[in-house]
Amino acid sequence: MSKTIAVWGSPNSGKTTFATKLAQTIYDKYQATVIVLYADNETPALPVIFPNYRKEDMFSVGAVLAKTEITQEDVIKQLVTVKQRQNFGFLGFTDGENRYTYPSFDETKIRALIAVLATLSDFVIVDCTSNLKNPISRVAIKEADDVIRLASPDLKSVTFFASQMPLYADPVFGLDRQIQGINVPDADLYMPIDEAKSRLHDPRFVIPYSRAVKQQMLDGKLTEPVNDKKFNDKFKAIVDKIVG
Repeated sequence: MSKTIAVWGSPNSGKTTFATKLAQTIYDKYQATVIVLYADNETPALPVIFPNYRKEDMFSVGAVLAKTEITQEDVIKQLVTVKQRQNFGFLGFTDGENRYTYPSFDETKIRALIAVLATLSDFVIVDCTSNLKNPISRVAIKEADDVIRLASPDLKSVTFFASQMPLYADPVFGLDRQIQGINVPDADLYMPIDEAKSRLHDPRFVIPYSRAVKQQMLDGKLTEPVNDKKFNDKFKAIVDKIVG
């Protein structure tokens, strides 16, 4: 049975990097079929994840959502893939697209999309936006088997959650079931980790900053394993808990 994992959190907390490394680690460690769905249609993630890809090799989830009915064939045609890494696919919006590029779609259409993705893969990883008005993010948070809520150890992130969490108090968002974590996406974040933990109500994990992962992001190589033992040990322990 397929498992859907949604990743959301405060702006600039490293959600896209985290979601992509989560997918890569699951793919490599468990020899699983994995599809990553990037929800953002304001700052599309695919050109950031694959900056060296030619335009003709980049496809769009918008073309799938524009269909009257969503089929496996429609999804497969729009998957962005990585050479020599079979059963690992990526779906999202691409360069130049925005929320007006395609006809509007409702939550029913998104549920149909996620259901089709689940028939094609062992794991569906949804990289959500910070604003859950984004329809893909909203459905993913409500429907996912597991939701990882990311914060960065800084005052902006703490303030974001203090401001936004009350907006999602409705039980459909399952805030009490979400896995709160701290991700350190940059070397110069200034709030002490212990203080951030206290303000964020004792998160269940902390991902250390990794210069190697940062470089992979810049080079468009996040889908590859990273040579950073401290990061790998922490990340694999988190993945084991989520997958297990």
